[in-house]
Amino acid sequence: MANDLVLLWLAAFPLMGSPGPATLSLAGIGVAYGFRRGLAYLTGIILGTTAVLVLIATGVTTIILTQPALTGALVVIATLYILYLAWKIATAPVGRSQMDTGNAPTLWPGAVLALANPKAFAAIGAVYVGQSPIENNLVNDTLAKMAALIFVIVTVNTAWLAFGSLFSNLLNHPRLGRIANISFAMMLVVSIGVALFGRLG
Repeated sequence: MANDLVLLWLAAFPLMGSPGPATLSLAGIGVAYGFRRGLAYLTGIILGTTAVLVLIATGVTTIILTQPALTGALVVIATLYILYLAWKIATAPVGRSQMDTGNAPTLWPGAVLALANPKAFAAIGAVYVGQSPIENNLVNDTLAKMAALIFVIVTVNTAWLAFGSLFSNLLNHPRLGRIANISFAMMLVVSIGVALFGRLG
C-alpha cells in the first residue's frame, strides 16, 4: 500500500500543483497581500478543491456534467471572478507600507473559484481514476485516496501562496511591486483562457 500511495503522490503533485487558475490566483494573492492576509482565500481554495474531490469520489461529477446549463453557469461565474481577481491583484497596493491596506479576497470567492475550476476536475479526476492503492476493497481504497489527495491539496495550494508572498517580501520598490502584481494578474487571465480552451477543445 505504501508504494502505491507514493505512486499516487508522484502522479498527483505535478498534475495538481501545476499552474492553473487556483494556484496562480494564490500566488497573485501572496504577491499582492502577503501570506497572512491570503489565508482566508487559501482556506476557500482548499475547501472548494476538497469538495471537487468528494464530487469525483462519490460519482456526483458524472451527474453534474450531464447538466450543461449548470456547468456553463459555474464556468461563467468562475471566469468573471478570475477577471475581477486579476484586476484586484494588478491594482493592489504595493510596498511593505501598503500591505495592510485594501481588501484581500476572502474564503467564499476562493471556494467558488475552486469548485468551478476546470483544471481541478481534470487533474483530480485523472489521478483518482488512475490509482488504486488498496485493491478489492472499495471503501478503504476510496478513503485512502481521499486522504492522500487532501494532503496534496493542502500542500500545493499553501506552497503557491507562500511562493507569491516571497515576492511581496522582496519587492518593496513600488515600480517592481507593480510589475510583479501585473505579471501575476496576466498569468491568471491566461490560465483561465487555457483551462476554458481545453474544456471546449
